[in-house]
Amino acid sequence: MLQITDIPTEQTTAATDLLLAILAFIVTLRVYKSGKGIDLIKTRIWTWVFGLLTFASAIGAVAHGFQMSKLTKFVLWQPLNLALVVTICLFAAGIVYDLKNFRLPKALVPILLVSAIIFFALTVIFPDALTTVFIKVEAIAMLFAFVVYTILASRKTIKGAGLMAAGILVTIIAAVIQAIKTIRIIFIWQFDHNGIFHIVQMIAIIFLLQGLQREFKSRGIR
Repeated sequence: MLQITDIPTEQTTAATDLLLAILAFIVTLRVYKSGKGIDLIKTRIWTWVFGLLTFASAIGAVAHGFQMSKLTKFVLWQPLNLALVVTICLFAAGIVYDLKNFRLPKALVPILLVSAIIFFALTVIFPDALTTVFIKVEAIAMLFAFVVYTILASRKTIKGAGLMAAGILVTIIAAVIQAIKTIRIIFIWQFDHNGIFHIVQMIAIIFLLQGLQREFKSRGIR
């Protein structure tokens, strides 16, 4: 029988992961509701992004919140890692879709998904070597997204682009916080870099939701 971890920072990390999962699930439903009658392609892309984030965060809550063997935890992290890799790829597809004025090359998503699966397989085989590579790829993707939506906002090409840029900027800040493993704060409970990352990421998700909803609304009444 699984026992709850007795490490305070792991407890708060699990709790914030669970809150992130709940928020991401709510956002998934709202994105689908807002966009399904306006742009099904864009709606599906972002619904999958937030749906996979929901899945990964829920697994993270279990992995951080309970005591388990190293092997069990390793096995549990694999679907989480796969979900995150696919999330980044679909996030990139969403950026391209907006950048191309709501058009998506037919081969792009299959290529991204195959690349995600190959990259995930390599991370299982060479976990130490490729973890750093994944972090760098994620950073490049986020910086690219921030630049794209900042340009789209300045040109007023797409409604909500400014909110999308803000959400991506907060995501970058969250990633930086997570990378600084020495960060600790006490606010009623103890939080480490992971717990703080989850809290900041929740703020980013709200910005992204507002950006998507504003763009959908600009093309139809919802």
